[in-house]
Amino acid sequence: MATDYSKYLRMDKLPLYWCPGCGNGTILKSIITAIDELGWKNDDIMMVSGIGCSSRATGYVDFHTIHTLHGRALPVATAIKMCHPGMHVVVVSGDGDSTAIGGNHFIHACRRNIDLTLVVVDNWIYGMTGGQYSPLTPTGTKGSTMPRGNIDPNFDIVKLAEGAGATYIARSSVAEPVILKNYIKKGLEHTGISVIDAMSNCHIQWGRRNKFGDPVKLVNHIKEITISKTKAAKMTEEELKGKYITGIFRDDKDKKEYTQAYKELIEKAQNE
Repeated sequence: MATDYSKYLRMDKLPLYWCPGCGNGTILKSIITAIDELGWKNDDIMMVSGIGCSSRATGYVDFHTIHTLHGRALPVATAIKMCHPGMHVVVVSGDGDSTAIGGNHFIHACRRNIDLTLVVVDNWIYGMTGGQYSPLTPTGTKGSTMPRGNIDPNFDIVKLAEGAGATYIARSSVAEPVILKNYIKKGLEHTGISVIDAMSNCHIQWGRRNKFGDPVKLVNHIKEITISKTKAAKMTEEELKGKYITGIFRDDKDKKEYTQAYKELIEKAQNE
């Protein structure tokens, strides 16, 4: 049965704020479709966002929502989850919002293994605020603050999440929306911190500076540079240069979730 998206959207807030062809719409659709397949009630969901194009998602969905400060989506989401551990808390954050100003919060949310689902809209640029380069901007590509090309090495957010201790980690892209939806769905079902790297296109701010100003051209480029874990396992290191490997990289169900650990600590203190 097709998803009735009007159940999950604030229809009076449409049309969308995003540029025509932007990948944010595809990612929001993937999140909503995953929630619909899980059969969750709107009132049981809290969506949190910071600042940026992707963070506008909270303005369109008919859940409990909060549009908070730049880089502060994860600590706000953490507070909500601690106060309401039964709530499904979803965080939508851009690459700058989550790994630059919000980078420290990213590390500690992963370390704690608190039950949040973080969808990182990874479009390699600060889209809304002027096209500045972010920690995920590929080395050598241009942004408004790196007009001659980014000289910084860029983060691999999957490896960053792995190192910080996240228990569910996946990557897909807007070029494979059904796979992306499936990975998000598994992340929503997971008990613990889930990090989904959702590679997306910003053809306006990143694309126009890097000769990919057409949304179709940029989505096709993303498709060309992404490769599944299965195929990557058969390729040499040289062949994998410049590629982004997609798939599920960790699905650990054994590590204790943070709110549960906190509840047990309170019960222990009360019984002393």
